Amino acid sequence: MRITGLMAIAASVLSLPLLAVDGVVMNGTLMRPQAGVEITLVQPSQQGMKQLGKAVSDAQGKFAIDATIPPGPGLLQSTYQGATYNQIITPGMPTTGVEVMVYESTNKAGTAQISQHLIVMEPSAEQIKISELFILSNKTAMTYHDTAAGSAQFFLPKGAETAARATITAPGGMPVPRPATQTAKAGIYKVDYPLKPGETRIEVTYTTPAAAKFSGKVVASNAPTRVVTPSTVTLTGDGIESLGQEPQTQAHLYNLSGLDYNVLVNGTGSLNLGGDSGKESEDEDNGAPKVEVAPARIYSRLGWVLGLAFGILALGGFALYRREA
Repeated sequence: MRITGLMAIAASVLSLPLLAVDGVVMNGTLMRPQAGVEITLVQPSQQGMKQLGKAVSDAQGKFAIDATIPPGPGLLQSTYQGATYNQIITPGMPTTGVEVMVYESTNKAGTAQISQHLIVMEPSAEQIKISELFILSNKTAMTYHDTAAGSAQFFLPKGAETAARATITAPGGMPVPRPATQTAKAGIYKVDYPLKPGETRIEVTYTTPAAAKFSGKVVASNAPTRVVTPSTVTLTGDGIESLGQEPQTQAHLYNLSGLDYNVLVNGTGSLNLGGDSGKESEDEDNGAPKVEVAPARIYSRLGWVLGLAFGILALGGFALYRREA
């Protein structure tokens, strides 16, 4: 009977693997397929990254990974010349002909530059919270990676070293934590992370005990350094000049005229920056973007959906059988 054939087709479709990934690795610097790149297919979980399969690109840059992924997103991780590149594959996305981009690495100074540098000060009765934001722009087709100098350098007051947190947001990625490493200069620390083509954000947060005075330093760069405080907090002192208030939030803006500043802190308050960058999981220190794993709503009704589908197939088959009879 025809219904038997339809049921067999439906069963064979349901028995197929949920995901098999194939594609090509392209070198975005040389604009050609890249051989010898190891690609790993992983899936984020509450226990960390679960490896589902891996492959190495061939002479034509092609790769194929046969794997079955439980419901949820997958992640392709490719490593090339010391940099890790990530590509998220969400349910419903094409998994054939996937193009994975990698780039040549360089430590040439000037490949990536700081385009904006902000220091946000939020004093309270107990502490002063400092959030230092670097926005770095890489307009080349190469990845900047200098392990000696790091991606960005910054000053940490004495006592703030152990509690300092650095968070990296790569182009098209999600925030990942990175440790702060001390340089040969006293009080100057660095973050080591490959800067891919595009815009990368590095945020360093730390706290110091509440005080009426605050002293800090910045590392010389081509970008000016701006200091931001809440509308209820003002700064006065050496090495700093007022730029007025931001119209929407009424936050005070200041410009640093040198590399050292000593200011008097008047008032307390906080800024609503739209999120907490301190919620990253420490077990994602491998360059992978943070992905929230949650089953699609359809999976909670999978039995009902399949039952309805088979019912429709059965009715259609029965109608065809009666017509032929």
